[in-house]
Amino acid sequence: MILVFGQTGQVACELQRQTPVTALGRAQADLSDPAACAAAIHAHAPRAVINAAAYTAVDRAEQEEDLARIVNADAPGAMAAACAARGIPFCHVSTDYVFDGPGTRPWRETDPVSPRNAYGRTKLAGEAQVQAAGGRWAILRTSWVFSAHGENFVKTMLRLARTRDRLTVVGDQIGGPTPAADIAAALLAMTRAMEAGQPGGLYHYGAQPWVSWADFARAVLTPATTVEDIPTESWPTPAVRPRNSRLDSVKIRTDFGITAPDWTAGLQELLKELDRA
Repeated sequence: MILVFGQTGQVACELQRQTPVTALGRAQADLSDPAACAAAIHAHAPRAVINAAAYTAVDRAEQEEDLARIVNADAPGAMAAACAARGIPFCHVSTDYVFDGPGTRPWRETDPVSPRNAYGRTKLAGEAQVQAAGGRWAILRTSWVFSAHGENFVKTMLRLARTRDRLTVVGDQIGGPTPAADIAAALLAMTRAMEAGQPGGLYHYGAQPWVSWADFARAVLTPATTVEDIPTESWPTPAVRPRNSRLDSVKIRTDFGITAPDWTAGLQELLKELDRA
């Protein structure tokens, strides 16, 4: 049995869709209590663990960094230590926000990290704790997640377009919108390979082609809604976002045979699903 932390989040929902797993929500394992997370692993005795839960309120984290650090760093560290003690694989989801975001070259796993916001700092601390725990671990950094579940950019654009015929969207932040379904599939493939003896490590997984938020919005919406590009400075937020969120996904293809997805295909599948809902 694969144990998943997270039950209603985007990636957790897709994991449950794709294979039988035991998914723990907050009622079963509150990430603000790292010891309870470790205890859940020992109680369920799984063959592998995937952490798909996190504190993801990027702007609110600027005011709640201590709580975000417990959820994003201490809890994954406790999970990783429990998995190491049991000798089972542990997969953990991280973020492009560990980088400060200059330039245009896709970020590699070996590039220096320098997060510009509290969310990124706490996720980076989580990476450090997972690695320090030893055992068999894999960290998957990804970006701009979207799906039919929860709140995300695609659903926000569709909601706004119902009452507006013109939207202003940031045009100078570039990245790879990544379907949660593809992230879930990658995590399951990595977990199974690690169960078979494949080493883990730190990996990047971001969809292509690279696109700005504004161009992504145009792909989401019909021509009836006009999208106007604006600079980052015209849309100030409590948390600073990186302008370059491109992730180089060569290493995961080399080690696991997992190819970066095409977000345009994932978007079309999502739009069809939302139409059917």
